Amino acid sequence: MTLRDIQQILEEWAPTEIAWKQDNVGLQVGDPTARIRRILVALDVTLETIAEARRKGANLLISHHPLLFKPIYSITPATDIGRCVNALSKHGINVYSTHTNLDFIRDGTSFALAAALGLRNVEFLRMSYQIQKKIVTFVPSDHVEQVADAMAQAGAGRIGNYDNCSFRIEGTGTFHGNPKSNPTVGKRGKLEYAPEVRLEMVASEWQTNNIIQAMKQAHPYEEVAYDLYPTENQSNEYGMGVVGSLERAVELKSFLASVKRALGSRSLRCTGNLKKKVRRVAACGGSGSDLTEEAIRQDADVFVTADVKYHTFHYAAAKIALVDAGHYETEYPVVRSVVAKLKRELRKMGRQIPVYATKTSTNPILYV
Repeated sequence: MTLRDIQQILEEWAPTEIAWKQDNVGLQVGDPTARIRRILVALDVTLETIAEARRKGANLLISHHPLLFKPIYSITPATDIGRCVNALSKHGINVYSTHTNLDFIRDGTSFALAAALGLRNVEFLRMSYQIQKKIVTFVPSDHVEQVADAMAQAGAGRIGNYDNCSFRIEGTGTFHGNPKSNPTVGKRGKLEYAPEVRLEMVASEWQTNNIIQAMKQAHPYEEVAYDLYPTENQSNEYGMGVVGSLERAVELKSFLASVKRALGSRSLRCTGNLKKKVRRVAACGGSGSDLTEEAIRQDADVFVTADVKYHTFHYAAAKIALVDAGHYETEYPVVRSVVAKLKRELRKMGRQIPVYATKTSTNPILYV
C-alpha cells in the first residue's frame, strides 16, 4: 500500500478543502508512491517523534500540527525544522499533516475530546460551513437511475446520515439539433419534445467536478444540460467545537477533577462557582476560546478548551464555567482517533499495516 492510498483514506474522512485557509495540510515531506510499512501518529513532528518512528520501523509519520506551516527559505541544521527535514530525508520517513481539517470534522479533534470527557449526544457547537452546491440535470426517464447512481458514487446526494438523496420531477425538454448534431432521440434539424426527469442532488463544492464528469459519462445525451447552484445551507458534517451532556449533573469541582484524570492535565485554569452543578458541556480541542460566546448561547454550563486569554475569563465569569485544560492535553485524544480510524479502514481493505499512537510527549510546557 502506498502513501497515496493512506492519503486517500484520510482525505475522504477529513477533506483538505475544509481546512483553515491559512493552514498547510497534506503531504509535507516524502513521496506519494512510497510503500508504507508502518505508521506512527503524533501531534507534532520533532526529532524525538522521528526517533520513535525509526525505533518502530515506521516510514510514515502522521502529525496533527504541520511541520511546515510558515514559509521557509532554507533547510539547514541551524533550525529545528531544518534538522527535522534532514532527519526525515536521511531515514526515508514521510510526513503527512492533518490539522484544522481534522478539527472541523465529525469524529475529529473536538469529538475525540468529548469522548474522553464522557459526553453524550454530542453535536457540533457551531456549524458555519456553507460548502454545498446543488447539481441539476435533465434525463430521459429510462436513464434516471443510471445517472443518479453514477452521481451518488462520485459523492452527490449525501445529507447527514443519508446517501443517494435526490429530488425528481417529470417535465418536457426541447431541442433542435444542427446538421452536426447526433441526437439520442428524435432527428437533427427538427424541433423535438422529449419527456425528461429533472434530477437534483446536493454535493460538497470540491466534489462537483468529479460528479459532473460522472454524470456526463452516465448520461445518454450527446450534449448534457445541467445547472450548478450555490446554496446557503449549513453542512451537518463540518463545524467547530462540540456540545453534549454528562450522564448526570455533578458539581463543577468534581467535573474538573474528572477532566484532569481524563486528559492527564497537571493543572487547570478556570473560572466559575466550584459548587455549582454542571451537566451540559461544550468543548473544543486546542485554541477554541473564540467559541465561548457560542457555548454561552447554547446554554452550556461549562466550556473546556485551551489557550484562554485573561480578558476572556473576565467576560465568561458570570455566564459560564470556562476551563483551560491545555492545548496538548485537549488535542492528544485525537491521536487515538486517527489510529483507530486507520486500523478500521486498513482491516476493511485486508491490509496488515501496523499503526501506532506516539508514546513521546511533545508538550513544550513545563508545570513547576
